[in-house]
Amino acid sequence: MNYKQVLDYMYSQLPMFQRIGAAAYKANLDNTIAISDLSDHPYRNFQTIHIAGTNGKGSLSHMLASIMQEEGLKTGLYTSPHLRDFRERMKINGIMIPEEYVVDYVERYQEDFNRIRPSFFEMTFGMAMKWFSDSKVDIAIIETGMGGRLDSTNIITPILSVITNIGMDHMQFLGGSLPEIALEKAGIIKPEVPIVIGETLPESIEVFRNVAQQINAPLIIADQIVTVVKDGRQSDNHWLNATVFHSGYKTRVECPLPGNYQLKNLATLVAAIDLLKATYPEFASLPMVSGIKNTLKNTNLMGRWQILNNKPLTICDIGHNRDGIAAVVSQLQTLEYSRLHFVFGVVNDKDINGILSLLPMNAIYYFCKADIPRGLDAELLKEMASPYELYGETYLSVTEAYEAACKNAGDNDVIFIGGSAFVVAEIL
Repeated sequence: MNYKQVLDYMYSQLPMFQRIGAAAYKANLDNTIAISDLSDHPYRNFQTIHIAGTNGKGSLSHMLASIMQEEGLKTGLYTSPHLRDFRERMKINGIMIPEEYVVDYVERYQEDFNRIRPSFFEMTFGMAMKWFSDSKVDIAIIETGMGGRLDSTNIITPILSVITNIGMDHMQFLGGSLPEIALEKAGIIKPEVPIVIGETLPESIEVFRNVAQQINAPLIIADQIVTVVKDGRQSDNHWLNATVFHSGYKTRVECPLPGNYQLKNLATLVAAIDLLKATYPEFASLPMVSGIKNTLKNTNLMGRWQILNNKPLTICDIGHNRDGIAAVVSQLQTLEYSRLHFVFGVVNDKDINGILSLLPMNAIYYFCKADIPRGLDAELLKEMASPYELYGETYLSVTEAYEAACKNAGDNDVIFIGGSAFVVAEIL
């Protein structure tokens, strides 16, 4: 097979949660373990850091990988979903997995896959671990797909675990309350492995404390020991400049991810770096400041309050649940503009009414559907938006909606594209 044929096989033969939703979910690690057995447990050949959470885990993973790269370590990075290219999910020092490796891996194990019948994510994770091992990485940053306890990535034993935050998302799999979701996320906490929790939430913090205590895992809560203050004056829209107060130090950082929600991620990141420095001698001199500053250059992260154009100011963000959308809306309210044009689409298994209730009524909406089966029909989305006084037209595609917004927007307007990672992906 060539690369295109391999991708077609992966998308058509293997259940893919991003595309079809619940039917792709596997509530156990059996397939992941079976795939790992095929290549003699490659994840055991390098150090790992495990990142979970409802929001922020992708940004955190990329910043952490950038810091490791700045240290001179050969660094693997496993994240999801991808936005433009399947190979974004697996990178070493910012370079995507070669097409040839993808082809060779699938062809080598295809008969086994036909027998095991893994999900897309299970097979992709196995591929990443094998590539990282074959490439002899020093360390890999591993982002969970969903949840934690039963996530395919949870077969690893990391040197550090991080849970960014807990929010209401994927409730049909993880539980209908914050304590239930927290317990699933807490499944990545391993015996005697340090764990950093990003945010103190009354509904979840005791869950984490109890789990960590039971298995003797040292626990640190980032927002109780690290304070991050945004600089009063920002030089431009492309940077987030802040001062971090931590471990008796005051450190100024320049972050190329300008979303204000990154302030929480920075606190979690700094707590994790300080813990690594204090726990492992080989990480005593991690270059945090340059690593943060060079995140985009080192890892090619996309879709986080990403500015696509300056006139009119055009922004996209993959925030796709209530907490993520709330952060987006909060930052939109800080901008000055004549009119706001909102290119908007969602997937059908989210808390759509909860999201709609947060959106600004002063925007012109361009309702659309991402080209995946999970995408919500644009006409239905428009109908659901009407009781919330959110008005606009529907479009046959994300691209058509974006083009209409560009045609209608003046230089002093703002265009925002979001609601789903898949809407953003089609624009990028």
